[in-house]
Amino acid sequence: MKCLILAAGYATRLYPLTENFPKPLLKVGEKTILDWLVDDIDTSGEIDEYVVISNSKYAHHFDEWVKTKPQKITVVDDGTDTNETRLGAVKDIQFAIEKLKLDDDMLVIAGDNVLDFSLTKFVAYAKEKNTSCIMRYFEPEFNKLLKCGVVTVDGNDKVLNMTEKSPNPATNWCCPPFYYYTKSDARLVQKGIESGCGTDAPGSYIAWLCTQTVVHAMEMPGSRYDIGNLESYEKVKAEYKGINK
Repeated sequence: MKCLILAAGYATRLYPLTENFPKPLLKVGEKTILDWLVDDIDTSGEIDEYVVISNSKYAHHFDEWVKTKPQKITVVDDGTDTNETRLGAVKDIQFAIEKLKLDDDMLVIAGDNVLDFSLTKFVAYAKEKNTSCIMRYFEPEFNKLLKCGVVTVDGNDKVLNMTEKSPNPATNWCCPPFYYYTKSDARLVQKGIESGCGTDAPGSYIAWLCTQTVVHAMEMPGSRYDIGNLESYEKVKAEYKGINK
C-alpha cells in the first residue's frame, strides 16, 4: 500500500509563518505535523512507500525532512510555484500516480492536520470493508458544514451521496481529508477528472467515485485538529496531547 500525502498547498492564511516554509513541517509539540502522521501510520505495517506531493516552492524543505526519516519516502514536485497556479488536490494525486507509475491500494491524506487517534484504525477498517473508504464525524455547526465535504450514509456505513462545499448540506456528517482508495479505484482518478469532478478539494474525487462504485464511511473515533490560520495553530500547539491509541 502507498500513502500519498497532499502537501502542495501554499497555506496563505498562515503567512508570514509559511511564506517560505511548508505548513506540514511546522512543529506541534516535539514533532512536526508530518512526523505525527507518518510515525503513526507506519505502525500499521501496511505502507511500503510514502509519497509527499509538494510544489517547486517547498519541495526542498521536504527533501531535507526525508533525510531524517527511516521510511521510504519520495517527494514529488508538481511544478507550481504560486497559490494562483496550483493544480488542486485531485490533479496532484493524478500527477503523482502518473509520474511514479503507481498501481496499488492508496491511503491519501492531507499533510496539515493532526489527530488524537491512530489512523491505523482507518486502515484496518478499509481492509475489512475491501472497498474505497472515507471517514466521517458529526459537525453541529452549519457554517463549518459549508466549507467541507458532507456525506449521507446508510445503516451499514455505505456512502449514498457526498457533496463538497454545498450551500445546502444534506446531513451533519462531515468528511475530513483522509481517504483510502482500492487499487482498482485509484486507477479511476483520471476518469473522474475527465468526467468533470472538482479538482481543488481532495474529497471531490470521492464525491464522484461513490456514484460509480461502493464507498464506505467510518465514523471517526476521535478528534481532528485543523490548522487553518495563525490563531488555530497557536490553539493546537497549546492543546494537542498526542495520539491516544
